[in-house]
Amino acid sequence: MPADPDSSTAAAPAPARGRSLLVLTVLVLVVCGVLSLGAVTMEVGASGALPALALAAVPVGPVLAAVLWLDRHEAEPPHLLAFAFGWGACVASLGALVLNSVGSQLVQAAVGDVRSSSVLVAPVVEEVLKGLGVLVLLLKQRREFDGVVDGIVYAAVVGVGFAYLENVLYLGRALGDDEPAALVTVFVLRCVVSPFAHPLFTMAVGVGLGVAAGRRRPAVRVLGPVAGLAVGVVLHSLWNLSAGSGVTAFVELYLLLQVPVFVAALGVALAARAREARLVERSLQVYVRTGWLRPEEVRVLASGPARRSARGAVRAAGGRAGARALRDFQETATELAFRRDRMRRGTDPGAAEEELALLHRLAAERARLLALLPAQLPLQGPAHGPPQGPAQGPR
Repeated sequence: MPADPDSSTAAAPAPARGRSLLVLTVLVLVVCGVLSLGAVTMEVGASGALPALALAAVPVGPVLAAVLWLDRHEAEPPHLLAFAFGWGACVASLGALVLNSVGSQLVQAAVGDVRSSSVLVAPVVEEVLKGLGVLVLLLKQRREFDGVVDGIVYAAVVGVGFAYLENVLYLGRALGDDEPAALVTVFVLRCVVSPFAHPLFTMAVGVGLGVAAGRRRPAVRVLGPVAGLAVGVVLHSLWNLSAGSGVTAFVELYLLLQVPVFVAALGVALAARAREARLVERSLQVYVRTGWLRPEEVRVLASGPARRSARGAVRAAGGRAGARALRDFQETATELAFRRDRMRRGTDPGAAEEELALLHRLAAERARLLALLPAQLPLQGPAHGPPQGPAQGPR
């Protein structure tokens, strides 16, 4: 029977729109990145910019690894993490270069002290620009934005990207001064002592957006991001104030304020991750009652140490293929748990449409996993047999 031409033409625009949006996004990031790097190179020269690009990259890997470690239950898609980094390094940095310069001129004309702009202007400009990147991800990729942990991860990656380009500028200036001591000072201050500064400031915005993503009340969805932005701006202002107040004042504020703030932020992130683990366990219980999952599977899926232990056992028994199969099974189950939670909250009306597809995918991934493992491994065995319909748990 020939295909209906009307149906084929109706289905075609969706992938085309997706490709067009992807091309446009990449183009915007590339253009902004070229302009940002060009502006930096014009100020510090190619001889300063090229070595600075390498030096500024030193803390990027460790900081990103620490951020992604928080996201152990449902790893964010690499292309969205790349967008977050690109937004910080390209779009937010270019906007900051322009708006900070304009703001400095206005402050100088008003009060005659251009140093005030680093405390009054730059924190507002930079945190708004970085926060916009996280907001774009929330609005355009709502189903990949599950709560506070995702907000922290995306915001921190935006901050890492922004810090990278900013470090290129400051290191390039130090290289242009041809004073090794100044270069060492800048490198230690920005890449060793404070590599988490910009990610930390933007994390406050991410927490606010993460809270808003999981709530239906309009007041919370507005006040959460606004409060997060305010916290990020205040922390950023205090940091800039301490950096311009001399070595003694900087060390005192660093130890008395910045270190406790960093520890508190880490505590918030770990608490959010623990809450996420409890959410996964609670949300998957309905699939135990309806026969899609076994109780022992839920315990493994909800516990970070148990997930890692299971991957190690499967890798030893089934090799890399088995480890990949288990990873896919774990990530699908986690995605299913977040879908169930959004259905319960009523924050994603379309989530119910995907539930059955995820359940069948989960069953297929379990079958693929078990086929790769020896019979004596504890993960082996039937899974009650998947029902023929979706779970009918509490909505």
